[in-house]
Amino acid sequence: MKAARVVVLTVAIAAGGVAAMLAGRSPPPPRPAAPVAEVKVESVDVLVASAAIPMGHALSPGELAWQAWPMSAATGDFIRKNDRPDALESLAGHIARAPFVAGEPIREAKLVNAKGSGFMAAILPTGRRAVSTQISPETGAGGFILPNDHVDVILTRRGRGGADNAGGAGDSFSSEIILSNIRVLAIDQSVEEKGGQKVVVGKTATLELSPNQSETLALSQQLGTLSLALRSITDVSKADTPETDGGRRKAVNIVRFGVSTPTTSR
Repeated sequence: MKAARVVVLTVAIAAGGVAAMLAGRSPPPPRPAAPVAEVKVESVDVLVASAAIPMGHALSPGELAWQAWPMSAATGDFIRKNDRPDALESLAGHIARAPFVAGEPIREAKLVNAKGSGFMAAILPTGRRAVSTQISPETGAGGFILPNDHVDVILTRRGRGGADNAGGAGDSFSSEIILSNIRVLAIDQSVEEKGGQKVVVGKTATLELSPNQSETLALSQQLGTLSLALRSITDVSKADTPETDGGRRKAVNIVRFGVSTPTTSR
């Protein structure tokens, strides 16, 4: 019996030694991760639009603000506060040649000084012309035409009646659309809608035309009365499909005492 106890005790001591050896070989606990160093991004204050600014709008100090901008992304044409601390006041009154979205950096290449000359030339696209024509409340949609609206130009002219007219002798009037989908640049000297103004009743409308359209308008001013027909905003991007007769636009003749058969022009 004593020999059995010695054997059991020996086995127990050996097992304990093996366990202690295995415990000593276990990997040490992981070390805590080193703190990540903060990367400091250098910034600079640049001038941005604090609200959306439409084309032709005169800037005011309240529509501009300084905003921190990463220095690496602040290109050379950005207006920096450390270079021009008075930019809020010095750029007030300048007119936007192109629209700005809120938060967009202000670039002087997109501005024109309203106190100088050349503003209209600055906002005209390449190859386009600014041509003015006289209007009245009756020929200008009652004053509801505003800058940047699109219109059709209608020519109405008087002619002497003859045997072909249904009403016999007398004056006749023909009317036709001579220019379609034309952008209005200005009404008199107004190039924008200001102060909640809903209508602009002026005597002159300045239209954006191609060189050929400019010639058509200049000739039409000598032939009769011009009227502007305001187009829906949903029609601006649509291609025109005018009524045609044998491939030519119709002109409707109205006689003093009746209506004649429509005749074609051009």
